[in-house]
Amino acid sequence: MPQLRIGLAQVDTTVGDLQGNADVVSTYVAHARESGCHAVVFPEMTLTGYMPEDLVLRRSFVQASLDALTALATRLQDEGAGELAVVVGYCDRSHRPSPALGRPAGQPQNAAAVLWQGRVVTSYAKHHLPNYGVFDEFRYFVRGDRFPVVRLHGVDVGIVICEDLWQEGGPVAVAREAGVGLLLCPNASPYERFKDDLRGELVTRRAVEAGAAIAYVNLVGGQDELVYDGDSLVATAQGELIARAPVWEQGLMAVDLDLPTASSDLVGDVDAKDGTTMHVDRVVLAEPPVPPYVPLVPGIASRLQDEAEVWGALVTATRDYVEKNSFRSVVLGLSGGIDSAVVATIACDALGPERVHVVGMPSAWSSTGSVTDAKALAELQGLHWQQITIAPMVEAYCTSTHLAGLALENLQARIRGTLLMALSNQHGHLVLTTGNKSELATGFSTLYGDSAGGFAPIKDVPKSLVWALARWRNSQSYVIPTESIEKPPSAELAPGQLDSDRLPPYDELDALLDAYVERDLGRAELLQAGFDEALVDRVVRLVDLAEYKRRQNPPGPKITSRAFGRDRRLPITSKWKESPAPVPPEIRPEIASP
Repeated sequence: MPQLRIGLAQVDTTVGDLQGNADVVSTYVAHARESGCHAVVFPEMTLTGYMPEDLVLRRSFVQASLDALTALATRLQDEGAGELAVVVGYCDRSHRPSPALGRPAGQPQNAAAVLWQGRVVTSYAKHHLPNYGVFDEFRYFVRGDRFPVVRLHGVDVGIVICEDLWQEGGPVAVAREAGVGLLLCPNASPYERFKDDLRGELVTRRAVEAGAAIAYVNLVGGQDELVYDGDSLVATAQGELIARAPVWEQGLMAVDLDLPTASSDLVGDVDAKDGTTMHVDRVVLAEPPVPPYVPLVPGIASRLQDEAEVWGALVTATRDYVEKNSFRSVVLGLSGGIDSAVVATIACDALGPERVHVVGMPSAWSSTGSVTDAKALAELQGLHWQQITIAPMVEAYCTSTHLAGLALENLQARIRGTLLMALSNQHGHLVLTTGNKSELATGFSTLYGDSAGGFAPIKDVPKSLVWALARWRNSQSYVIPTESIEKPPSAELAPGQLDSDRLPPYDELDALLDAYVERDLGRAELLQAGFDEALVDRVVRLVDLAEYKRRQNPPGPKITSRAFGRDRRLPITSKWKESPAPVPPEIRPEIASP
């Protein structure tokens, strides 16, 4: 039985940096050669970065991708890697019209090429194009209808891309008909909590369906709101998971596989069992099998607990947003509360303390602890600390115009936001906002105040999880004062103010928000699930009214299945109201009480 050593290059790329991304490929191809690999596969759209969005609609961008691909093939040959099969993602253009879609030839395609001996010997264009959640690929690309089979050292190898595994039929079904022994699967699969369990089950199931081993390599790193965790893995044709890479780490995972000898010569159109046909063609790279050797199987990386995994997502996303957008440092308001404490700690872990500036901005209503706890955190972590009292600025406004109640409260938040933006202008800092998902959901924030900034590290993190993250981080090393974790949350914009004056307890609120936002349950379904009617009406109204605020919030990393802005998109102007009538018994869903 032939053997192949496959390298899975779990790398971090940058959208639009074709030269920099090609350099990454060159570096990891060298690692693969040193490791004795026969083939190395890179993530989805490695050369262009994922996702380029409307850049792919520019002919100049697609042409630059094609030029970078051919230049990379030549470069790898010149660097002595010509006999290593390199599978790399890029943006291609279609060679034939797509009558079923009404699209002419020359349209963008999400593709992966095989580079060998200085040439682009074949390529595969993604067949299943996702059009849900954060994915708009059907807007940008046309699907591929070819399935090239590459014969490498006596083994038939096929390629699928990301969504091709998540849908029934298509290239997985064609791979079985074509008799491939190995499927290489480049991916740009964004992180969500608990998604790793779904990935592992999916890959092992598809391996059995294809009758082929699957090498699944995923992107790692942040791109605007999306963050990729890696978690690359390999499964045998029998559905056994034999190798899994760590999350949040770049690296090359080399895996040896015993694979069946190529025996099929099938070419031509094949029923893809999804209402389409795909054309199988074949190309031979190296026919003779490699001499037998002692196999290398790296094993399965330890899985992280939930809080550690989420923390890795937030740190990775923050680091990459700052680095890829060329900011030297960050600044945030430090109030002594839990949210700003967690954001400051994420920034410190991502960038190092020397690049994190924190500002205490007490008002007339700030407690003594808001300053002492904030300063204590800055000293614990070695952050740059500055204190600017805003009471005189508030007074200056009030001498010019009469403000009271909510207007006066919001003025304080807006003065703080203006101060942070001024420091950003003066010193080139990126302003980090500190609002959490529970606050964003209910509109418990001030436009141009605490919502002002360039990046929002915890905007998709519910308040209950913020506390859990703080406790987990302190279990690794004590960096957040206990007082910041244990004190009742308050904006401190009025005497004796607490969050609980205006919002229900966060454990109740977050359970309801999970049902309404994450699971899209309507009013009647929420009542059926056991939520209090008055609470449902109050919270649903708050969430719906706050849509216009959320549209103006800065980007932040997505960690849930329904992140505001990327996944959950609702109109600002809308007269839709949930009917108060109960759901008829025959259509009531089975929902566990919170």
